[in-house]
Amino acid sequence: MRDIWVFIEQDSGVVEESSLEVLTKAREIADARGYLVTGVLLGRGVRGIAGGLGRYGAHRVIVVEHPILESYLGEPYASVIGDLIGERNPDYFLASATRNGRDLAGRLAVRFRTGLQAHVVNLDIAEDGSLVGHVPGFGGNIVAVVRNVRGRPQMATVALGVFRPREAWGEAEVEVVEAKLDPSKLRARRVEVVRRGYVDLSKSRRVVVGGMGTGGDLTLVRELAKIIQADVGVSRPLSDIGVAPKDIYIGSTGVSLNADLAVIVGVSGAPHFVSGIRNVRTVISINKDPEAPIAEHSDYFAIGDLFEIIPKLVEKLRRGV
Repeated sequence: MRDIWVFIEQDSGVVEESSLEVLTKAREIADARGYLVTGVLLGRGVRGIAGGLGRYGAHRVIVVEHPILESYLGEPYASVIGDLIGERNPDYFLASATRNGRDLAGRLAVRFRTGLQAHVVNLDIAEDGSLVGHVPGFGGNIVAVVRNVRGRPQMATVALGVFRPREAWGEAEVEVVEAKLDPSKLRARRVEVVRRGYVDLSKSRRVVVGGMGTGGDLTLVRELAKIIQADVGVSRPLSDIGVAPKDIYIGSTGVSLNADLAVIVGVSGAPHFVSGIRNVRTVISINKDPEAPIAEHSDYFAIGDLFEIIPKLVEKLRRGV
């Protein structure tokens, strides 16, 4: 029976929701094909959370514990998981496209000389057993259908927020495997962990998104977000020029929103951006260009200068008008 492995990313015992998204999608595919889903969970003191991953789709979970594995570190994680793959030869290996997931998948793809689909926004397995992914290309202006044709395991990283985790199954079988790690042979070690505390926008219910039309000044965007109790996101160009961190840019290679409301300010609406707001319930956009493509993807479209509109809007909201 074919086996789909999913990397379960965790930090200090807290599982990343993006891993649960991938796990659920893997189970949906597995149920349709008659495959197994195996979660791979590395950490320290994490075996207690392993069984619960079954509710999100894992038939079984392989747990490897060691103090070095408490948080992600590329070399030991790739070594442990690579050894497991070499021993058990799974057919597929999936990870969410977080920084850690991308790092791990790249290391493993090189080790096993296998194909790796990066940042897919849809995923399936064809009748012939090949992994098929939809991958944004050319800045999101196209979505290419990619099929793995060589190497095992077939691999992909999955964009954040494109699938939703579901608790639809029972407890998973748990297998604990001894870590084969020699700390003295590691070429890198963790010195300090700095947590920046950025919000996972894929879970936000309200988001105000600023684009290049702001001129790089997000003061009004933050002011509007504060008054409507929303989180702040940006388009990729603002992130590229260093105005905002890459953790909060919206689009095909960034975060996909699942919000009830998104207020889009000064964003033209290129295809790679629009793909990140397709699951938003209500989109309101402000742009001085009446022909801006974002208009076609908005429920409400305000034509005008954001530097004039937003202060008036904020004032009315403050007065409760």
